Amino acid sequence: MNKIFFFFFSFFSLFFISCSKKSENSSRPSTGKINTISIVIDDQLWNGIIGDSIRNKFASPVEGLSKEEPQFDINQYPIDVMEGFVTKSRTIIVVKQGKENLFAIKKNQYATPQNVIHITGRNLSDLLEIIEKRTPQIIKVIEEGEIKAHQILLNDSILNPEIIQKQFQLTLKIPKNYSYIVKNKSFVWFKSEFPSGSASLLITQLPICTFNSEDNVLEKVIKVHDSIGTLYIKGKEPSSSLYIDKTYPIYLSQITLDGKPAYETKGVWRLRDNFMFGPFLNYLIVDSKNKRIIYLEGFCYVPSRERRDYMHELESIIKSVQIN
Repeated sequence: MNKIFFFFFSFFSLFFISCSKKSENSSRPSTGKINTISIVIDDQLWNGIIGDSIRNKFASPVEGLSKEEPQFDINQYPIDVMEGFVTKSRTIIVVKQGKENLFAIKKNQYATPQNVIHITGRNLSDLLEIIEKRTPQIIKVIEEGEIKAHQILLNDSILNPEIIQKQFQLTLKIPKNYSYIVKNKSFVWFKSEFPSGSASLLITQLPICTFNSEDNVLEKVIKVHDSIGTLYIKGKEPSSSLYIDKTYPIYLSQITLDGKPAYETKGVWRLRDNFMFGPFLNYLIVDSKNKRIIYLEGFCYVPSRERRDYMHELESIIKSVQIN
């Protein structure tokens, strides 16, 4: 009887210790730079076609930048080091061969917030097929996680939201290092200046009748963008104003922001009769209830450094929008 009691006592003790340890681990704060992925994979797979496929898909160029930069920075670790600091990474992709094919996304497995993507294939062909099929889903999950992580960083230093709320009936998490450049009843331009350049945020609104379902949305976006540039954003010369450079690709997609239909546009801006140029992204949000189109834009001028993370901050600010 005592042996049976001891067995069950030992079993439940180990069970609760295991659960407690798991809970303790998952409550640890995750770490890592924005847009960085930890790839846990054996060197043999990493140095072959599996590694090539992962690099091609997750380090592909970011849309809308004037110079190629990878969508994500990748750090590779062998399977046998899946412990310690690696498990605290915010985004982990574990790739290995096994007895059966497996794909799973586990939230907060070792830390919080965290996405751990598990990919197991019986052979190289199966691994390639899973990676090919699941890449769009994985990228979407990672992108959403990185935006949320960046927004958490913004929480520490936010401008008074009441000013924007009163003027445009919306709130945005705008950091305190941004200041007003232009402010009137229908338009606001915020700017953050730093040693290597500057980042800007534009807010305005248009009557909903400005757009209809039959319009060429991209043409409308370009028209609105260039009109704002002509009115407010100029260089030293009278003819110098901000416009979209159509010699670079322009990316348009339909998304949802704060539960409302929206259009996202990415591309390259240029200052007319000037050497200045850089990336932009803007959003047209259809606010049917208030019969308006909300226009939010972010652009940066960083001539001597990579621009991806500056644009990611602007995207995170804009996607924090909450419309009253």
